Amino acid sequence: MSGIATKSRIYLDHAATTPAWEPARAAMAEAASLDGNPSSLHAEGRAARAVLETVRDAIARLAGVLPEQVVLTSGGTEALQRAMAPHPRILASATEHGAVLGGRPDIERIPVLPSGLLDLAALEAALVAALRAGPALVAVQHGNNETGVIQPIAAIAALVASHGSRLLVDCVQTAGKLPVPACDYLALSAHKMGGPMGAGALVAAAHAPLAAQPGAQERGHRPGTPSLPALAGWAAALAAPVPDWAAVAARREALEARLVAAGGIVQGAAAPRLPHILNLGLPGVAATTQLMALDLAGFAVSAGAACSSGKAGPSHVLAAMGLGPAAAHAIRISLGPDTSDEDLAAFADAWTSMAQRLRQQAAA
Repeated sequence: MSGIATKSRIYLDHAATTPAWEPARAAMAEAASLDGNPSSLHAEGRAARAVLETVRDAIARLAGVLPEQVVLTSGGTEALQRAMAPHPRILASATEHGAVLGGRPDIERIPVLPSGLLDLAALEAALVAALRAGPALVAVQHGNNETGVIQPIAAIAALVASHGSRLLVDCVQTAGKLPVPACDYLALSAHKMGGPMGAGALVAAAHAPLAAQPGAQERGHRPGTPSLPALAGWAAALAAPVPDWAAVAARREALEARLVAAGGIVQGAAAPRLPHILNLGLPGVAATTQLMALDLAGFAVSAGAACSSGKAGPSHVLAAMGLGPAAAHAIRISLGPDTSDEDLAAFADAWTSMAQRLRQQAAA
């Protein structure tokens, strides 16, 4: 794998991006030396084309589909929005990624329970209402990028299908950690799987419509020349041994037990969660204050989705879970395969010291 942390810093923001693994870095460097365009018919073009088809085949195996069902994209955001494009009606859980909720102004948000799990009764009611005007597309994250809460995709898929609608599953955080679920569309991103930024994929069922785009690339579904180095890196990451995510989960559980004992509150603890994400509240202390203190102490964590970390206001995910003002007091700690017990012990010491100091300042 890779180790981004230097001797003075510890990286705990893998839900934002996991540093590319060494096999991916090597494959990217090799692909950068290729001269051909994958759309060209000469030998150099065919060599470049082979890179595309290698990663397409690997994604197809991961998802259990045919290679022609895989559309290569620039990342998860593009994959999600391409799936949404041909559908006039979209229902989405209130805790979806901003790539979905910000992608269309007319999306109907389906509430979640305080646990972070989708309210299936509310979803069914929305599906019944939507069906009067035609089938809807339902967008649901397999695992939430802020809390790690895992949705019951099989039950959701059955409900959606029973009402004649289609299901889009955001598997950006879960692919490579959980089995890929059966659905009409799923979105993937390389840089959450040990690959580089700049590569992703939309997998569509044979019956699922896709909007046509100008250009001949990706069978007319996506114009433009793809990034060969990014795709080569992703192919290498997909070919690497699968990390021991059970061991990562055990480390996360040990860390959260220590932090809860020191006064932290785990958000989403009542639901099944991903092995690498811990959303931790410190009552009365703003997340931005915590982030600055931890950054100065040498720890990289976040206050939620990386794409919205620079925006003011509480997490929309935690607000949708009913946390109220406490939604502004939580940070996200996310582990990678190489995160060590020593890293987490150091973080626990730093967080406990910070929490005590900030509480004293708030009480003064």
